[in-house]
Amino acid sequence: MRLSPDQWIFWQYGVVKLNGTIVFTWALMLLLAGGAWLITRNISRGLRRSRWQNLLEVLIEGIQQQIADVGVRNPGKYLDFLASLFLFLAAAALCTIFPFYEPPTGSLSTTAALALCVFFAVPFYGIADQGLRGYLRTYVEPTPIMLPFHIISELSRTLALAVRLFGNMMSGVMIVAILITITPFVFPIFMTVLGLLTGMVQAYIFSILAAVYIAAATHAPTSASPRARKP
Repeated sequence: MRLSPDQWIFWQYGVVKLNGTIVFTWALMLLLAGGAWLITRNISRGLRRSRWQNLLEVLIEGIQQQIADVGVRNPGKYLDFLASLFLFLAAAALCTIFPFYEPPTGSLSTTAALALCVFFAVPFYGIADQGLRGYLRTYVEPTPIMLPFHIISELSRTLALAVRLFGNMMSGVMIVAILITITPFVFPIFMTVLGLLTGMVQAYIFSILAAVYIAAATHAPTSASPRARKP
């Protein structure tokens, strides 16, 4: 029994390995890219629109509203990043219905990479919104004593994102694999459905947490905001 898709080696030459994590990650990216092309290839900018385009626009508006409810200003600015995180995690969970598939989120390397994306996205958007000086000022507010605590918070929440997602995703796959070996086939089906639901919830939580961190980084205090000083 494999504890991680990292252990599934498709090809190896010396120290170079092509494991299940890499294969399934690229397969998911190609699937999402191909699906995005198929969905948007007939997008109309006129008044006459298809039902599918209307449904797509409703979904996008709903996602933007979810991001705005977290406290993010101008949610359309962060839609690409946050929606991509959610879609990748959701697709990784939904594809578990296919045989011989192992979600790449069952590998700590994948969840760590996703957490690092959030780690670098937060200061990127924060600096873009407040400027470098305004963003760095948030680390010493309300007092410079808070500087080490802010730094520790940045590092610890990144680690927490990676470990939480890895543990929740891997545990679901492992439970189903164990039940298949010791119980009738019908029972693991219900556990698989529960695993799909859990995967969707984890995708939602991960994306919402990323939105919360971005909202905190782009929310400048009134006294520090350059826009607030304008007449």
